[in-house]
Amino acid sequence: MLTKPPEDPTMRSMKPSPKMMPKRILMLLLCVCTSCTFAKIVWHGFANIDDFEIFPARYLRAGGDVFRFNDRRSESIIPTTVSIAQYHNEALDRVLAYNDTVAFIVIRNSDLLFERYFQGFDRSTQSISFSMSKSFLSILIGCAIDDGIIGSVDQPVTDFVPELKENGFDRVKIEHLLQMTSGLDYEDDNNPFGMHPRFYYGDNLEQMMLQFELAKKPGQEFVYKSGENELLGLVLSRVLKDRTITDYTQQKLWTPLGMEFDGAWNLDREGGLEKTFCCLSGRAIDFAKIGLMFLKGGGFNGKTIVSEEWVRRSTMIDTSQGSSWKYQYQWWMVSKNSRDFMASGHKGQILYVMPSRSMVFLRLGRSRGGFTTSEWQALFREIAGNMRDNGEKNL
Repeated sequence: MLTKPPEDPTMRSMKPSPKMMPKRILMLLLCVCTSCTFAKIVWHGFANIDDFEIFPARYLRAGGDVFRFNDRRSESIIPTTVSIAQYHNEALDRVLAYNDTVAFIVIRNSDLLFERYFQGFDRSTQSISFSMSKSFLSILIGCAIDDGIIGSVDQPVTDFVPELKENGFDRVKIEHLLQMTSGLDYEDDNNPFGMHPRFYYGDNLEQMMLQFELAKKPGQEFVYKSGENELLGLVLSRVLKDRTITDYTQQKLWTPLGMEFDGAWNLDREGGLEKTFCCLSGRAIDFAKIGLMFLKGGGFNGKTIVSEEWVRRSTMIDTSQGSSWKYQYQWWMVSKNSRDFMASGHKGQILYVMPSRSMVFLRLGRSRGGFTTSEWQALFREIAGNMRDNGEKNL
């Protein structure tokens, strides 16, 4: 969790305490012997949901007109037991706890039906969203198009990042990045010597992106690559000019959605670029508001956040230009026969939207637990199918 505010109200940096000095000395030795990025990988290990603490950040501020869901938790609408995977008529709380969940929220329309926390978490506990951040950036790209600072998804990346023209990126459109069909030479894996860990721990993402190359012709094939999202972040950063992505997130999401708590975008370095592919942190109750806004077609509490057309294009299946039916504008589609969609992040961070039931599920965890993503989806569907209002099954 964040503690006292930094001196600059929009920035947070890690200041070493006396207890940390031996660790800093060891880190310095690792940097000298290898590279600083590799030293960070060795020191911090694999990513975890507390990683917002280890990177510099810009703050998002709560306050003003806070939106609060209608509290219906006491009405026992959500089933108390579930049967899923290896569990048969098991208490829902137990299933969630057994499977490394730290937060679980169920929303219907504007009603809060269920809210549970585990492992010392509570409503005020901050957590990193990992790749759910990709979906949140996509919303900001839609807002930028609504605002006219980006012309359309058909614009080439080189309209904004001309340095990449010599690498063939004049053939790469914004839509290719949104659908991850650009052909970018990038691989999402945990190889400590690979591009992805260097992206996560590196301290100059823009410099790394200006060296990007294409492995394939754009528009041929979907391959999930975090580099495509961060390049979208660089595009947004360029069009915002003197404003930051954090400023724009505050204006377009944090303030109009009435967030209850502060949030933060982690940066690659002090004063640097937001790590849009991984690293928006906040609280579960506030992430759920983003899902509700998309459920409502881009509107929220009487305000238009992003156009209904952007929501439609983000969540419809379109494979006309090499994209996968599973993945559209940085949102995951659940099946060809369902309108359900979700934002999904490393270690089982899931924001699941179920239009047929007007519901939003938010699950955060330290890992996926024993469930696959499809089993978490099945749990959401079982809960929705067995809800009760006033003793009657909600059909």
